[in-house]
Amino acid sequence: MSQIDIDNEQKTQFPSLKHINEYPAIDNKKSYKQALKYWQKELLHVQQAYYHQGQRAVIVFEGWDAAGKGGAIRRVTEKLDPRGYQVYPIAAPREDEQGRHYLYRFFNKLPKQGTLTIFDRSYYGRVLVERIEGYASDAQWQRAYREINEFEQLLLDDNIKVIKLFLHISSDEQLKRFSERLNNPYKRWKLTEEDIRNRNKRTEYEAAIDDMFAKTHTSAAPWSVIVGDHKWFARVEVLKALTNALSKGMQIEPPPIDANIVALAEQQLGIKHKGT
Repeated sequence: MSQIDIDNEQKTQFPSLKHINEYPAIDNKKSYKQALKYWQKELLHVQQAYYHQGQRAVIVFEGWDAAGKGGAIRRVTEKLDPRGYQVYPIAAPREDEQGRHYLYRFFNKLPKQGTLTIFDRSYYGRVLVERIEGYASDAQWQRAYREINEFEQLLLDDNIKVIKLFLHISSDEQLKRFSERLNNPYKRWKLTEEDIRNRNKRTEYEAAIDDMFAKTHTSAAPWSVIVGDHKWFARVEVLKALTNALSKGMQIEPPPIDANIVALAEQQLGIKHKGT
């Protein structure tokens, strides 16, 4: 894919954090539970369709520290068949990964036929934390937009769907969650020195995030921003966004029953297919 092609793809309207000023909520626990159950079941049906049709997808989760990525991923995977997906939490490169191209460690994590790969943080770290913290030079992170677009186009050309979600929370909500983590013995491990350092550079990160949207939001692999100040709302929206994106171009209905199985079940087990 040429740079001209990429530029043309990017003419679609991209999201921006500057335009977010509302933080919707689901206030009723019963409504939340009902919505959660419904969308988890719908997502399971989609996963089954991917298995039966041998399709694949890469799901990218990015977002602020304490934005709820882990909680959202737990709700996404809670009702799925564990044989049909793999979650990869992405941290700093291991020693054997250092000195290699930053995309190296993602190639061997791509989904096999009929499965989903979920990245909890991703190769977008190149244009976020590596940019802000100086782990990548200006030339490296600036050319990464093109490299990432080409990488995702490579996946798309290989019939791997690419779905990208960014969980956004307000500055006040992030501070509140940091305080909760600090004062809860069972969550204290989640608050790190890196979280505190990143918090002090929030303005810089906001600019980097909007640059990321502007340069990597394409019609074939768009960004979806999930507003996450209210966790119940965010979790349902994540499930909804994933279900809708994964369903595009797919036949979700289950495959027709095997006539041989019907005959064997009747002959050897004495049970009849009811035709549903």
